[in-house]
Amino acid sequence: MKRKWLKMFLIFLLTLGCLIAVAPKKYRDKIKVTLPSDVKIKLGLDLQGGSHIAYEADLSKYNTAGDKDKAMESLRNVIDKRVNALGIAEPNIYTTVFGNTRRIVIELPGVDVNQAKDLIGKTAKLEFKVPATDSSAWVTSNLTGKNLKKSNVVFDPQTNAPQVSIEFDSEGAKMFAEMTKVNIGKNIGIFLDGELVSAPTVQAEIVDGNAVITGGFDYKEANNLKIQLNAGALPVNVKLVEERTVGATLGQESVRKSLFAGSLALVFVFLFMTVYYRLLGFVASIALIIYTLLTISIFKGALFIFPPVTLTLAGMAAFILSIGMAVDANILIFERMKEEFRSGKGYAAALEAGFKRAWPSIRDSNTSTFITSVILIAFGSTSVKGFAYTLLIGVGVSMFTAIIITKTLLRSLINTRFTKMPKLFGFHVSGGDK
Repeated sequence: MKRKWLKMFLIFLLTLGCLIAVAPKKYRDKIKVTLPSDVKIKLGLDLQGGSHIAYEADLSKYNTAGDKDKAMESLRNVIDKRVNALGIAEPNIYTTVFGNTRRIVIELPGVDVNQAKDLIGKTAKLEFKVPATDSSAWVTSNLTGKNLKKSNVVFDPQTNAPQVSIEFDSEGAKMFAEMTKVNIGKNIGIFLDGELVSAPTVQAEIVDGNAVITGGFDYKEANNLKIQLNAGALPVNVKLVEERTVGATLGQESVRKSLFAGSLALVFVFLFMTVYYRLLGFVASIALIIYTLLTISIFKGALFIFPPVTLTLAGMAAFILSIGMAVDANILIFERMKEEFRSGKGYAAALEAGFKRAWPSIRDSNTSTFITSVILIAFGSTSVKGFAYTLLIGVGVSMFTAIIITKTLLRSLINTRFTKMPKLFGFHVSGGDK
């Protein structure tokens, strides 16, 4: 008896914790409950709005498929570094094949498409050139962005204009020292993507391996250049082939409609279970509410079981689908209980036998869904992965609520007057409460 009520108390605490985690911040503030700032549902591009851009990679200098794969992976890594350095939350960067060409697709929630292009689309190939002796042309040197150790945004002490300071690695510092030594009184050209951005006059040999790029930047341009230089130049040339801005209004409309659909699904499932299975269905509906709160809490990362889930439109569809799937186990159990009741067993015996006999079917059906979800996560596209990951969480939580929570709630009815009222179960209870 004590064990039964201990389980009921733990379920109450779990439900209360999930309710607090799901509640809007203004209500949590009223009861002075503070959650970590990263405990929240993160919305994907299709719900939050942002930019979607695609670049086609020029792989003409690569002959084998393996070399092309390595080049695309290197391209993805460089762009990933640039995006992460800007502090963009939950970017989605992936490569794809389009006909005979290869593309890299970048989806950045909450980022304007022009800002994304400024950061990503430039190759950021840094070169240092010296003036030719017999003309005004520039001569390429061996000193490039590959010799860069790090860069930072600094400000000119006289004009307060943003600049980009660069520090070379040991090899680059030696080359830069030699370059400045033989070009005292002359200009050194600093080129970015083939364009001259600065041509400072060398006053003395520079041996500390530091230089400054001045190009009339504003802070945003200087910061983007710093990010691009630190991430490295793009290993291949790219051409913009697609750009699309996903408006926040469209995302908000999708969220509103999805929430309405989810609420409607909950209501209809609740009504069906209660009308058809009566008291058993009502208990299952309570478990379904707990399931919903628990799943949303996991999405927010509030239970620290998984990191916060980036919820996309496909993910919301999976969550709504999982609401209906969440009662499948209960239906199997209740139908088994019906059979046990008809055989003459009482409520307690029918309850235990119903769960025991239904478990193999519940286990097998959910295992197949687990396997399918894992395969979709491993091999599916981005939207498919979001659907599968959300469904995987939903199925896992539904098993917990059906086997643990529903069973505990139904056990709490043993030896109560409800088991003496057959109409509450929708079928006749023959025999005693065994």
